Amino acid sequence: MNPVVPQPLAAGHPGFLSATGVEVVFLLVGLVILGAALVTVTTKQLVHAALWLVVALGGIAVEYLLLTAEFIAWVQVLIYVGSVVVLLLFGLMLTRAPIGRSPDADSGNRWVALTVALAAAATLVTVVIDAFRATWIDLEQRTGPGKGSSEVTGTALFRHWVLPFEALSVLLLAALVGAIVLSRRQKAGER
Repeated sequence: MNPVVPQPLAAGHPGFLSATGVEVVFLLVGLVILGAALVTVTTKQLVHAALWLVVALGGIAVEYLLLTAEFIAWVQVLIYVGSVVVLLLFGLMLTRAPIGRSPDADSGNRWVALTVALAAAATLVTVVIDAFRATWIDLEQRTGPGKGSSEVTGTALFRHWVLPFEALSVLLLAALVGAIVLSRRQKAGER
């Protein structure tokens, strides 16, 4: 009769319950992102919401850096923090949205929105945990580039995701042009 020999953990993996420093920082940055996102959707000042959105999107870029996906982190900073938030602020300025507290920013459906948000978050977390429960991705492969490297990410992005990437850029350009058109109409009406 052969005794049962326990199998060692995967090489280099510390185990499920022993957190490394990167995992602790990942969790702390995630909590900051969650807080910034909550302030973004609950504040009644539109400019403050845009600035808290910068904090949340910047935190997501930090999370990508912690996952050793430097290319995606820089794309996050350049496109979302740099372009989308600047576009949002330009839209606020060009359409002459109220800068201070806005009574129009509250629709009175906060409880319905909170219920829908919690249901969507629970569904998303359940699906992601179920899909990736037993998946282990080696980010530092010894042969060739790792899965989070710029080479692998760039190849996937420009091979499979060129059309959605360009469609997003056209959408952002249309939003900027629309904000300018709305601003000009208001100025022409004032004269």
